[in-house]
Amino acid sequence: MLTKLWLLAVVLSVVTLMSRSVTTQRQLPPGYLDPAPILSAARAAIGTDSLRCLTVAGTAYSGALGQARESARNTDWPRIDSLANYTRTMNWDTWTMREEFDRKPGLTPAGWKYGIGWEDGALQKNTHQVFMLNGKYGWYMDGAGTPPVAVSPDIAEIWPVELVLNPQGFLKAAALPGADPKAVWRWELGEMGRDGPEVSPEKMRVMSITWGKYRVDATINKENLLQRIHTWVPSETLGDMNYEHEFTNASYVDLGNGIRFPTGWHSHQGWDDNFGAQAVTSGHNAFGGDLKDVRANVCPDAVTVPASVRDATFAQRVETETLADGVYLLTGGTHHSVAVEFSRFVAVYDAPLGEGRSLAVIEEIARRIPNKPIRFVVNSHQHFDHTGGLRAYVHIGATIITHWRNFDFLSRDVINYEPRTLRPDMVSLWPPTELAEGYYYETVRENYVISDGTRTMQIHYVNPLDHVEGMLMAYLPKEKLLIEADLVNTDNPLPARLSADQRSFVSAVQKLRLDVTQLVPMHGRPIPWSRVSNTAR
Repeated sequence: MLTKLWLLAVVLSVVTLMSRSVTTQRQLPPGYLDPAPILSAARAAIGTDSLRCLTVAGTAYSGALGQARESARNTDWPRIDSLANYTRTMNWDTWTMREEFDRKPGLTPAGWKYGIGWEDGALQKNTHQVFMLNGKYGWYMDGAGTPPVAVSPDIAEIWPVELVLNPQGFLKAAALPGADPKAVWRWELGEMGRDGPEVSPEKMRVMSITWGKYRVDATINKENLLQRIHTWVPSETLGDMNYEHEFTNASYVDLGNGIRFPTGWHSHQGWDDNFGAQAVTSGHNAFGGDLKDVRANVCPDAVTVPASVRDATFAQRVETETLADGVYLLTGGTHHSVAVEFSRFVAVYDAPLGEGRSLAVIEEIARRIPNKPIRFVVNSHQHFDHTGGLRAYVHIGATIITHWRNFDFLSRDVINYEPRTLRPDMVSLWPPTELAEGYYYETVRENYVISDGTRTMQIHYVNPLDHVEGMLMAYLPKEKLLIEADLVNTDNPLPARLSADQRSFVSAVQKLRLDVTQLVPMHGRPIPWSRVSNTAR
């Protein structure tokens, strides 16, 4: 009798466990998986529980995000130069990061390291560059021992994703409170070059977590190794922008104590879209390299936030200079705009950086020239630091004048109804009806004229240029003012011999027979045109 009762108890226990298992499975929607065993296996495969901090070093490359020559269908952001002696230390006990490298001075803005954050600020002066991150604070040093300079909160809020877009960082973030991991499965054919030719699909697990404001997902293969880690970050030009790192199985190395980490890095910022199927945007490869010197648990001193960084402010500052009657240069930052008053409306040349800058400029124009609509905004060219403010002008009803080569990029990727969840702007929060009706563009092939019968603004195409395709300059014949972006930056001394692009610029002015007295650049102070034209001789 006791034996029968014991067998009955065993049977009931098994049935109960099976019932619980079935119930658990039924709680997951179709296509979903239990994330716990997947995360546990991945942590064990690369020794996450034994790791506190990690340093990688080697030679890397960087891509200048948003600085492509053409606006469509290239595969790389321009690689200005390599990052020699690159070193990155990530500490997940403190969630801090330090990056150092050597780069040729004079080519890139000092506050830019790779990918997002290019702002055409003061050019780098020294070879050695240091970038630091602690929580919401990011800062850099242009040369060893130089004073720390805070980066804007809009950029600093993006840097921390680098702590999570790597295998160890992702698994550590997945264990934090609020991560809420979810797992799904799918068949993937993979891509040539990641792990060699793929001839049959592999069943992959995809794990997503919440980390602060970001949703991050990782693709995990049958060896429990993380191959692709992906998120979206805010871009003034593109909105919610794709941001991902890919790692090959072969690049994982054994660091001892069960810890493994990949040495081959490949980062996309912008869609990996070689054929323009999803977007017109011209590039995506933003960072990568062979970082073969990997050290685990050699944790440096704490990354302490300097007082000057903690106390830094970034208020939008707009200063106005009258160039002629009804012509205003709006400065106060690294990029400028020019407002030109006509009898019944206003035209603006260039909408740089982002919505915050452009809204401040728009308010200043409305104060100086009340009760006249900003009817036109001239887009100098398609680089992201000169397109980021265009949506603000669309919000207030302005028509964009741009070169025809930029139209597809602006109309599909920039001025659209796509939701901007990470950094909502005016257009995404209050979308104007006209956006869908095609009223927002005038495209230029060679020349375009804005006139009210008393004042004329001529717009001309500048070609050929190595810097960018689709560049427009503006000329005011009555005032003899020539307005341009990027071709001459008077924050820096003019070279003894003009560059090829500057010579093309001067040649275009001469062929058009423009009678210019003063050059008005969007970077730097206005100067006499003779200083440029005489240097070209």
